[in-house]
Amino acid sequence: MSGGSYDYLFYKDPDELLNSLSTIQDMTDRLAGLGYADDAASETEYLLLTIRQFENRISTMKARLEDVWRAVEWWDSNDSGEDGVKKALDAYRNK
Repeated sequence: MSGGSYDYLFYKDPDELLNSLSTIQDMTDRLAGLGYADDAASETEYLLLTIRQFENRISTMKARLEDVWRAVEWWDSNDSGEDGVKKALDAYRNK
């Protein structure tokens, strides 16, 4: 049986690539080690960097929004009221 050395990286859709960072790094290293695939190694490494930047941006945005999201969810679940949303929005806006 052939293939699978890199978990069939070439088949993965963008969502799956987000969870394949070590495999992408392994592919980057392999391409760089060939000595004649520097361009493909660089672009693979850039893909990895882009995913990491995306994850950092998402984490930062989520951290800013999570109290607002919680307040709305709790209000809509009848666990709290509109005042909780207003307080969360005030804190969000004044960070």
